[in-house]
Amino acid sequence: MSSTDLARGHSSATLSEASGLAVALSPEIRSLWAGARLCGPAFTVQGAGGDNLALHHAVLPAPPGSVLVADVGGARFGHWGEILTVAAQQRGIAGLLIDGGVRDAAETEALGFPVFSRNNAILGTRKDFRGVLGRPVKVGGVTVHTGDLVVGDVDGVVALPASDTERILDRADARVIHENALMKRLREGRSTLDLYNNFETAGREYEPAVQQLGEAR
Repeated sequence: MSSTDLARGHSSATLSEASGLAVALSPEIRSLWAGARLCGPAFTVQGAGGDNLALHHAVLPAPPGSVLVADVGGARFGHWGEILTVAAQQRGIAGLLIDGGVRDAAETEALGFPVFSRNNAILGTRKDFRGVLGRPVKVGGVTVHTGDLVVGDVDGVVALPASDTERILDRADARVIHENALMKRLREGRSTLDLYNNFETAGREYEPAVQQLGEAR
């Protein structure tokens, strides 16, 4: 994992399971291009469907390393494309998560800029609504606040509350240790039913590891 990965390299699925919270966005929110990984603190944008002026304004104050998280009501317009991607990269923005449409998929992939959206649409947008920056927004059915940790990959997207991120990451660390141990035993010939006894108690065995990791930090 990268030393700069705020999610400690964990996948969206692992983080969702470890959180015990409703942090997983709708599965309709997907990466614009294969292999994209999104990771960074949210900078929220309340926009309007079919209008991308709010995104132009958001690029200016968004801190380097942040992820723009925009609610445009799921509208099927090309709210984001190559021009805004270049502008965002120039300012060090880590990616875009948007409940709405984007376009210029091939160009965005070539630039290596991670974008996760509800749809891919080519319809152009107007520029009338300046938007509201920094307020909570709802994206993919989850309310996201500025500063929440956003992680997206091939499996989906999660938004971890800033106040609870360290706990979730510690639990994710422990979950990976637990699952690696399970897979080792599976390769030795055990069955999943043997290891779990019953699926109602699955995953509880990694709770002691969570406590140990917390004490070590």
